[in-house]
Parts: sequence; C-alpha cells; structure tokens
Amino acid sequence: MINSIEEYLSELKKLMVKCDRATIQDALSDAEEYLRNALESATKNRPDISETEVLPTILKAYGTPEEIAGAYKKIEAHGAPKEIAAAYEKIEYRSDSALPRTHEQGRSSWISRIFGIVIDPRSWGALLYLFFALLTGILYFTWTVTGISLSLGLLVLVIGIPVAGLFMFSTRGIALLEGRLVEALLGIRMPHRQIFSSKNQGLWSKFKTLISDKYTWFTMLYMLLQLPLGIIYFSVFITLIAASLFLVASPVWQLVLDLPVSFSNGMQYYFADWFLPVAVLAGVLLFVLTMHLAKYTGKIHGKLAKAMLVRD
Repeated sequence: MINSIEEYLSELKKLMVKCDRATIQDALSDAEEYLRNALESATKNRPDISETEVLPTILKAYGTPEEIAGAYKKIEAHGAPKEIAAAYEKIEYRSDSALPRTHEQGRSSWISRIFGIVIDPRSWGALLYLFFALLTGILYFTWTVTGISLSLGLLVLVIGIPVAGLFMFSTRGIALLEGRLVEALLGIRMPHRQIFSSKNQGLWSKFKTLISDKYTWFTMLYMLLQLPLGIIYFSVFITLIAASLFLVASPVWQLVLDLPVSFSNGMQYYFADWFLPVAVLAGVLLFVLTMHLAKYTGKIHGKLAKAMLVRD
C-alpha cells in the first residue's frame, strides 16, 4: 500500500526505468501536480485528515503506478516518430536476410544511403536548427549574462534574492522552449512539461530548491555554451553550403554571365572548360556531405541538450 506521494513517485520512476528520460520527467511532473492538487483540495475543508487516509481515494481516481507507467509507455511508443524511425533504420528485415541480394539491389541501397540524405526531413531540420542556433545562442547568452550580473549586483540588497530567484526560474521556461525546438528539428525526445513546483511552497523554499538543483546550473551552462556553438555551426555550414552552391553554379556563372570565378591582384581567373563538369560534381558531393554532417552534428547536439536539460 502506498502511504505518501513521494512513495508513489518513487514507485512510478522504478516502473519506468527503461523509458526515455524525458518521458519519465513528464510522467513524474504530471503525477506530482495531480496528486498534490488533489490532496490540497481534499484536505482544504478537513485539515484533521492525514495524507495516508485520503491518498487511496485519490489514487483510485488517478491510477496506480503500474497503470500510469503503462499509459506513458504507450505514449512514448507513439509520440516520438522521428526517433522510432531512426531506430528502425538500424534494423534489417530478417525476412529478407536469407534471400540473395542482387547487384542492382545493393547498388540502389548504397546510393539511397548516400544521396537520400538530400530528401531526408531530419537532415533539413538539423540544418535549420544549426543555423537557428546562432540566434538562440545570442538570446540565451545575453539573458544569462544579464541575469547573473544583475543577481550578483543586487545580492547586497533585499531585492537581490527575489531577482535571482526569478532569473533562475526563467531558465526553466527557456529550457522547456529549447527542448521543443530540439524535439521538433532534431527529432530528440524532450520534456513537454515543466518540473512541478508547489503553489504552497514559500518563496524562500522555492529559491533554495532552485539554487540546490544541479539542472538549474546545467541549464545556465547550456545557455552560455549555445553562443559559441551557434557561431561555430553557422560559420561552418554557411561556408560549406556557399562553396557547394558556387561550384554547382560555376557553369552559369562563367559561361552564361561571363563572370570570373575569382579576382586576385587585378587579375581575373576562370575555370578551364573541361573542369566545369568536375566542379559541378564536386559541388553536388560537397552538398551531400554537408547534409550528412548537419544530420550527425544535430544528433550530437541533441544528446548534449538532453544530457543538460533533462533530469535523470
């Protein structure tokens, strides 16, 4: 028999140990919010009743840890199509494994793995995120540096503590927003709900909870790192894409518009006519490799975001 909300949450977490960390965080946040609000309502007019007495009635309406864990496992199975699709890409169809593969099948599979990246929505989502990371990096970095500076500067005054608390609480909202971007563009499952915070908890208790929570500091560190990472992402990928598009368009640039490919010391330089097909092929290959690199970089960044923004 479960005698407290903490015991319920602990049991729920154990039952979901093999689930995604983001799903576990959502499940625990939802459960704690419902149970504590229900407990508050039940004891509002009966202050003499204990949590142990009223909890069975609340759990009967909400569900046992086993039922809730099962429901969230089903949600997880249907709620992250990009991750599931990525997992299935690694699985070979066993029914076909015993069949001999023809040369055409092997060639088609090889070509699709390399050039199919161009029509893969996840690669385009990753590329968009990597470009967008520069803007979010500037916003996150500015907000974090301003918040830390203002909080430290005002700590000598009474108002310093609430200002610091509001700043640290704001990082939770930013982490939730960043998680939605990561999930939408990188296909990495991230939390959909903020960590539950009791309304009855005093300001000082909330402040102590925020300052003692390691993920508050991980979030601020992530927000600071986003700027240098965004600069690197933008610089590398804008250069690669510009170079690939320049090579692909070099025949139009040179033969149709009669423009040189470069200038140096007052001299104009052109590709040799025989080199133009090679330049186009090099541009196409560079673009394909850039898309592969964008998808891989997005995957690594998604793991970094999950490690720093999602609770254990």
